[in-house]
Amino acid sequence: MKQKETIREFYTNHGQEYPKTGQFNVYRREEFACDNTSLPPNRRDFYKISLVTKGTGIMSYADKSINIDKPAITFLNPLIPYSWQPTSENQTGFFCLFTEDFVNSSLKNENLSQSALFKVGGNHIFFLNEENLKLLEGIFENMTQEICSVYTNKYDLLRSYVQIIMHEAMKMQSPETFYQPTNAAERISMMFLELLERQFPIDSPSQTLKLKTANEFAAQLNLHTNTLNRALKESTGKTTSEWIAETLLKEAKALLKFSSWDIAEIAYSLGFEHSSNFIIFFKKQTNETPNQFRKTSVSIS
Repeated sequence: MKQKETIREFYTNHGQEYPKTGQFNVYRREEFACDNTSLPPNRRDFYKISLVTKGTGIMSYADKSINIDKPAITFLNPLIPYSWQPTSENQTGFFCLFTEDFVNSSLKNENLSQSALFKVGGNHIFFLNEENLKLLEGIFENMTQEICSVYTNKYDLLRSYVQIIMHEAMKMQSPETFYQPTNAAERISMMFLELLERQFPIDSPSQTLKLKTANEFAAQLNLHTNTLNRALKESTGKTTSEWIAETLLKEAKALLKFSSWDIAEIAYSLGFEHSSNFIIFFKKQTNETPNQFRKTSVSIS
């Protein structure tokens, strides 16, 4: 599997310019080539919600493959590699793309963090009845209008639409057409990633991570550290430590950007005994200190 496809590469690969509204965009499926052509199995660094109103195809992600032969809504996130193989020419509906910058704390609250969009190993495809389909079509139509508006707070409104979509999906039954492969590396990786993601988001400065190292995760999964590391490397291309560091960095950026906690509180919540160790970690990953990142993020916002 090749390196994760970025959102800029996604647009380039489909003959599109990267839009000014880069953190969120919404399209009709019939107007965008990606849903009418095959997509190879790969990770992307962005989220995608697709509403399939017409057309058939096979969606494969993680350890599941599902034949989409009726209206459905799909949720895909950066953690999970997926592929799409259309089996009919006419594909209609909508899809929206958004980056981590669009995902603020309101989209990662306690309830929605367990939804299909954020939960590793959760359901990502939901089949629709006529009532569901009509409701979701209306929401996507509203989003296509709102993305072109000059309303100052349109991204807050778009987040609200995304929340409604997620809540509607959470009320639906999951499909029963999954198949389970016998690939041990994938199963181990899925268990690790779910265990890792379950610790986030961090809601209080007094909250701290229970599992912080590769050894601790391996012990929790009743595995040898080398076994866990080999499984992750085989199925994801990253080591245990790389996954932990990437996830810690993502949460650190969110806390620096969206919370008023001081650096010591953030460091403690992320499992760093001393704030100096957190500063060293953050600078190694980003080439800037946490305070520099916070100042830049605030000025951009």
